[in-house]
Amino acid sequence: MKIKEVADLVGISVRTLHHYDEMGLLSPDAITESGYRLYSNDNLLTLQQILFFKELDFPLKKIKEIISSPSFKREEALAMHRKLLLEKRSRLDAMIRTIDKTISYTKGEIQMSNQEKFAGFDFSQNPYEQEARERWGDESVDQSKTKLGKMSKAEQAEWGKKMNEIYRNLASLRHESPASPESQAAVKEWYNILNKMGNYSLEAFKGLGQMYVDDERFTKNIDQFGEGLAIFMRDAMAVYADTNK
Repeated sequence: MKIKEVADLVGISVRTLHHYDEMGLLSPDAITESGYRLYSNDNLLTLQQILFFKELDFPLKKIKEIISSPSFKREEALAMHRKLLLEKRSRLDAMIRTIDKTISYTKGEIQMSNQEKFAGFDFSQNPYEQEARERWGDESVDQSKTKLGKMSKAEQAEWGKKMNEIYRNLASLRHESPASPESQAAVKEWYNILNKMGNYSLEAFKGLGQMYVDDERFTKNIDQFGEGLAIFMRDAMAVYADTNK
């Protein structure tokens, strides 16, 4: 299949396929004398794997590392995709039920307990745990997990609410200088709340800010509060760490 045919089949752009080729993630099995890329059935199966990994928020660099490994087995990967997607579906179904109940509750049709209002939210899951362990060791991560695990669902939801408030405040400042007094006051709040859950040194805090930009999963989630927020937080966190050493 030609590149345009693959793009139309899958629903992605030709530019995306060019990018996958350039980074060595997915190269077509053949190129015609005219320069047309031709994708084989095996290429399509690899592309399917890539998109499954993307659906589970794996960054492209990690996907390339996984599928390029000599130990990679397509069947095992598909079994893992299925398991993780079922878990994701279960969480989403629970949150959809919460939304439906909340709509009925706001209309005065049903009563709803505080516990029911937060059904489906799960802040005990941390897809970036392994990266954190590799960069900063187990102590901070284990402390955070222990404290979070002792919280009730309502307390976890309240904790998430506090963190989102800080994100929104930082997003409102992202067009200011990262070194401004307002920016530094806001990022200090972020440093303090992280250290209520774990034990982050200034160097680890600075490294975490860099990860917000290096790892596209972090960038995607953080930039939901405002485009460019991840970069702003990286710079503001670096200023804070360097200033307070």
